[in-house]
Amino acid sequence: MDDDTFDFCETLTDAQDALAREMLERASAKWPLRVMHILAEAKGPLRFSRVMERVEGISQKVLTQTLRTLESDGLVTRTLYPQVPPRVEYELTPLGGELLVEVVTLWQWIANRLPDFEAAHRKSPQAEDTSKL
Repeated sequence: MDDDTFDFCETLTDAQDALAREMLERASAKWPLRVMHILAEAKGPLRFSRVMERVEGISQKVLTQTLRTLESDGLVTRTLYPQVPPRVEYELTPLGGELLVEVVTLWQWIANRLPDFEAAHRKSPQAEDTSKL
């Protein structure tokens, strides 16, 4: 790894560093990426119920929280249509699409290096503990 990578990190203020870490944690959490992937596959807006149908195993409460967080981060848009009953649609933003591309690249790299990680875990004195992760 070149020194420029670390030099860049050092240019961030404490607040920027905290936000960057928060975004990285969110991007690697269980539900946000799944929801973003569903919205990306849709190639257009989806109603809450359609997202709920497509994200297996998520509760309504967790999906609501996840969509609110993604919206507050600028990764998803929420459009409310003033009709009866109210219609709400969600769509991945360009920023959300960019993040998804970057995370998929990282995911693919990790998947390709799994044998290396597995070998390292077998050699580790903590191998039993890490196998439960």
